[in-house]
Amino acid sequence: MSTIRASSGLPIRRTLWPDGDPDAPGPMLLSTRGRISRQRFWLWGVGAMLGLGLVLHGLLAVARVRMAVAEHVVNVVLLWPGLAIAIKRLHDRDRPGWWVLFGLVPVVGWLWLLLTGGFLRGTPGANRYGPPPAG
Repeated sequence: MSTIRASSGLPIRRTLWPDGDPDAPGPMLLSTRGRISRQRFWLWGVGAMLGLGLVLHGLLAVARVRMAVAEHVVNVVLLWPGLAIAIKRLHDRDRPGWWVLFGLVPVVGWLWLLLTGGFLRGTPGANRYGPPPAG
């Protein structure tokens, strides 16, 4: 983050992601509020999670952490971001976040969450979780 001065002499903060940007990593990965589109689900919920998992596995391998331990560490680190993204996608379908618990049902629950999150359209217009997502 850098600070520059406006013509009035007041400081202006510049950040990589402006406040309120729906693709900022912090709100995307840590907050359960709001809605996300199918596109953002695939980008963040699948692509970013796979990328982060690979990077974490690589770092743990360099640190010579046993593979079984590394697997548990990566799962714990990615648990909350994965839940947050799935919950926001359920919100887009006007479903409560608790429905993410269907993922605890082996195979059927996982497929249902993937189908709901990745392929089915969200609620048109605003719903109880907010306005429709951009993109």
